Amino acid sequence: MDFAAWEPIYERILEDFGFDRAGDEEAARFLSCMLTEKNTNSLSELKTAIYGKPVLVCGNAPKLRSELSEIDLSAFVIIAADGAAAVLMDTGRVPEIICTDLDGNSEADIEKEILACEQGSIVLIHAHGDNIDKLEKYVPRFKRFIATTQARPFDKVYNFGGFSDGDRCVFVAKEFGAKNVRLAGFDFEDPEVNPIKKKKLKWAKELIGILEI
Repeated sequence: MDFAAWEPIYERILEDFGFDRAGDEEAARFLSCMLTEKNTNSLSELKTAIYGKPVLVCGNAPKLRSELSEIDLSAFVIIAADGAAAVLMDTGRVPEIICTDLDGNSEADIEKEILACEQGSIVLIHAHGDNIDKLEKYVPRFKRFIATTQARPFDKVYNFGGFSDGDRCVFVAKEFGAKNVRLAGFDFEDPEVNPIKKKKLKWAKELIGILEI
């Protein structure tokens, strides 16, 4: 994702939610300081996992588990959005890639993300304005990861596009050359979510629509 193309969308999102860009930038700098040569996956590993392959992006809507039961998971590289990784792990499938901000999960879900990392998942850990506490608590427990931001990328903190975990997964799939992308566990019209989540789902639908998967 070219940041010049992403930045106007990002500014619209900040305005819509009343978020502070400075907070995102501070979190990104905080995460950057946690990077070492030993704990950082290379982008070539991510490309090798995705390029030219069919990808299943799993969101964490309540219907995910039932949808997974109807899909031949062996036919896909799986990219899991945050808590969706725990659902996959419960089914016995370790996702190849996880996009997480470590926020909005139970501690049990995060423990499963850490376990998935130990079992070979490439984990993209996302910094934003209100998850510095989670970064501080959990990042040291991930053996290896890739750092991401929704603000301007720098050094080894990347921005592949996207805002919430689910749509960021789709942007990653497209950025690294997926043959095609299928969605599971997405419910853009979920009536049970709170107003903030409803707005995030609206943005996720719009952002995924831009990619024309």
